[in-house]
Amino acid sequence: MIVVAGEALIDLVPQGPGALADLKPALGGGPYNTAVALGRLGSRTAFCSRTSSDAFGEALLDGLRRAGVDVSGVERGPEPTTLAVATLDSAGSAAYSFYVDGTADRLFTAPAALPAGTRAVSFGTCSLVLEPGASAYEELMRAAAGQGLFTALDPNVRAGLIPDADAYRARFRSWLPSVTLLKLSAEDAAWLGGTPREWLAAGPSAVVVTRGGDGLTVFTRDGGEHSVPGEKVDVVDTIGAGDTVNAALLHGLSAQDALSREALAGLGAQGWARLLRFAARAAAITCSRAGAEPPYAAELGGW
Repeated sequence: MIVVAGEALIDLVPQGPGALADLKPALGGGPYNTAVALGRLGSRTAFCSRTSSDAFGEALLDGLRRAGVDVSGVERGPEPTTLAVATLDSAGSAAYSFYVDGTADRLFTAPAALPAGTRAVSFGTCSLVLEPGASAYEELMRAAAGQGLFTALDPNVRAGLIPDADAYRARFRSWLPSVTLLKLSAEDAAWLGGTPREWLAAGPSAVVVTRGGDGLTVFTRDGGEHSVPGEKVDVVDTIGAGDTVNAALLHGLSAQDALSREALAGLGAQGWARLLRFAARAAAITCSRAGAEPPYAAELGGW
């Protein structure tokens, strides 16, 4: 079981570039997209979050169920669903504005226990920013690491939601001893400061940096650095691409029985190249269609 912990929200996806493009509601949120992508790839997956009992909340849970994701541990509340309004530039790259005050997902409380058979827990995005839920997710991350579980973190920085950038950067560094696999975009890396080698020294066994169409690079504790190019595709938008990478990495590691620090250390150049190429192919498919629509296993030819 791979557990994905974090927010579920509604993306208002523009149907063209510019601030006044028509908007179409779509199921979203970084952790939500990661869970859906894992389910579509065939990994046994559970979602750990708090969703609204409104119509959007019901639609979000239905989307997880359709992907085969276990939602039995999701908390519910009467507060509204978070909204994220995307704006696309001419290249299809998305920027976001958020409507988060008083919404259900930020009132998450950490569960007493994770589902039986949990081997990995994935964290990231708004859920690690918005209090009081952020502290509850942080508590869960530290508890999972303390139990020896594989932990994955994608900070997926949304700077507009962060009132004190320096405080968030310090908090990010405090998470690293509890993280097995850190994945982040080159833009997030620049915003956070530091280097992959510095982050590795603080705790993670591997750091994967994504560079959009230019591909992915992994940095490992043994000094290794392995890169693959991006997959060429006609980009509709980039919504959900990074979340798809998260899912592909976790799915590929699970398929190789490599969800542990020891196994990561033993992947080697060929193992990492295969995993990164798989993630690049999956992300390219997501970029080829509107909104966060990650691929199914059959579209990738299986692991």
